[in-house]
Amino acid sequence: MAGIRCVTDVLDFPESPIAEPDGSVVVSEMAAGRITRVRPDGSTELVARTGGGPNGVAKLADGRMVVCQNGGSAFGIGVWPYDFDGCAQIYRPNGPAAYPVTPQLQIVEPDGSVRELCSEFVNKQGQTLPLVRPSDICVDAAGGFYVTDGGTTRGRSRAMTGLLYGTVDGGLTEIVYPLEMPNGTALSPDNSRVYVAETRTRRVWEFELSGPGRVLGGRGLATVPSGGPLNVGGADGLCVARDGTVLVATLGAGGVTAFSPAGELLGAVAADDPMTTNIALSVDEQTLFMTLASSGRLVVVDDWRSLLSTPVG
Repeated sequence: MAGIRCVTDVLDFPESPIAEPDGSVVVSEMAAGRITRVRPDGSTELVARTGGGPNGVAKLADGRMVVCQNGGSAFGIGVWPYDFDGCAQIYRPNGPAAYPVTPQLQIVEPDGSVRELCSEFVNKQGQTLPLVRPSDICVDAAGGFYVTDGGTTRGRSRAMTGLLYGTVDGGLTEIVYPLEMPNGTALSPDNSRVYVAETRTRRVWEFELSGPGRVLGGRGLATVPSGGPLNVGGADGLCVARDGTVLVATLGAGGVTAFSPAGELLGAVAADDPMTTNIALSVDEQTLFMTLASSGRLVVVDDWRSLLSTPVG
């Protein structure tokens, strides 16, 4: 992968990179039930043991972290994306967890201790419901957070879920419903819009906000192209640059797809792992970090804008 260098390849299904000012990157390891810090030299250190399946992670202004705990899964080599001739055999979730955790948001304190924050939300009808499978999270300037509840598939049925908003002390409230397997979420630089990626549809939604957790309206901003040998695709984690460029971790083709604030396709940076689960920009935004989950890698793309090229399906 030209222009891409590997920081480490020892992570256990990594997700949700957070780039720190000292050059380290904090990631969740979904298959290991832990949060890990990766140093620039590739060395790793434990931040916290969450159990279950930690997915999206966001840092609050006071240094604490909020974790989307999806409850956990078994992991192993399995077919992807579907079971037919020509599909890939990759390391991925492949069944129920042996030791499941109640789906919830968790708080990780600076000392590494972990506690449950909440496991329920209030829907648009005023009913209190359990979280299904929290996926990703982003924190706004007011200290609140947007959370996608990713849903589950059982047999021929899939739970419809949505976008939630909450605070540490105020619980979670549903603000958008329904969404089709909502995954990554990120805010525009001025906090006036929140973006949500739907994995199955490959669609990126843009929701206009009148204030924290208050949705004025929405539109489909863009659709991530399919690609790779089977011409499949999916939208996973999101991040937004200071100039408004929307970057989407792209399943199937692998790598990241970039869109302008108006939804125009700017190009893509390809990676060789179809499970490119999430992305983050360094503090100076010159460097892009990608979690390549099925191969256990955290990789770095230096000067990522210069590598953008048109995706090929």
